[in-house]
Amino acid sequence: MTPGKKLQGLVAATVTPMTPDGQINLSVIRQYVDYLVSEQNVKNVFVNGTTGEGLSLNIQERKQLAEEWVCQGKDKLDHVIIHVGALSLPESQELARHAAAIGASAIAVIAPFFFKPTNKGELIAFLQKVASEAPAVPFYYYHIPPLTGVTIRVEELLDGIKEQIPTFQGVKFSDTDLLDLAQCINKNEREQFVFLYGVDEQLLSALAIGANGAVGSTYNYLGRKTNLMLQAFAKPDLALAQKYQFLTGEFLNFVIKLGFGVAQTKAVMTFVSGIPMGPPRLPLVDASEEFIVKAKAKLDSIVWPDGD
Repeated sequence: MTPGKKLQGLVAATVTPMTPDGQINLSVIRQYVDYLVSEQNVKNVFVNGTTGEGLSLNIQERKQLAEEWVCQGKDKLDHVIIHVGALSLPESQELARHAAAIGASAIAVIAPFFFKPTNKGELIAFLQKVASEAPAVPFYYYHIPPLTGVTIRVEELLDGIKEQIPTFQGVKFSDTDLLDLAQCINKNEREQFVFLYGVDEQLLSALAIGANGAVGSTYNYLGRKTNLMLQAFAKPDLALAQKYQFLTGEFLNFVIKLGFGVAQTKAVMTFVSGIPMGPPRLPLVDASEEFIVKAKAKLDSIVWPDGD
């Protein structure tokens, strides 16, 4: 990993490989790291998040995965961000301490979503209690209201956050409210917070208003294509960037209609990378054979601007 290197660009939200009987499969993480770096040109990962079924894993499993990613990512990956959010504050704090001890690049925390914080003060209090357990580790808030039901606007949350959480570095913003994101970026320019967008099919829109990069599941298998979109946007060649975004969207639009979630992402990742990602953990159920056939055919049919 590369200490001091600014976090930007693409971050793969990693899936958690599992054996056919539902145990975590650490043996393929080395191959997974090499695949991301060499095949997708993606050198940042977000471990134990939504795509990684983090909230479906027990504490020991989450620690083992974090350790393996940090270990295998050494000298290969730039950033290994560990999601340490949990419904239980002591568990979240334990995971934060563990991430710090193993040398994670950063930690991220989701809002608790059973007993929910109802205002900024309650949410900040929870985040602060976790962040303070890893006082030397950059801290990110993971905003995903479609799953948590916690709709406190990030613009409001960020006002004065550094005083409460000195390690605060930015947000993984997984919501379609681009007005909220734009206000965050506009108001916090001087702070140099990092804003990583988490809705892959709308990344170009987020880049246009100033997002620094993105965390998402599609960067596991469309990382190289999305990097070409980022390059086109930076040039700027907006027409080319749009082509990449439209084609990513065409694939996602197709699979979303079939029913697309973590289980299906694991299936796509398995057939694209050749690394067996295994089934998801209940209550999620494995992707159907029909889904796999259709998704593979769709992905194979897309003609990308770079001719690949």
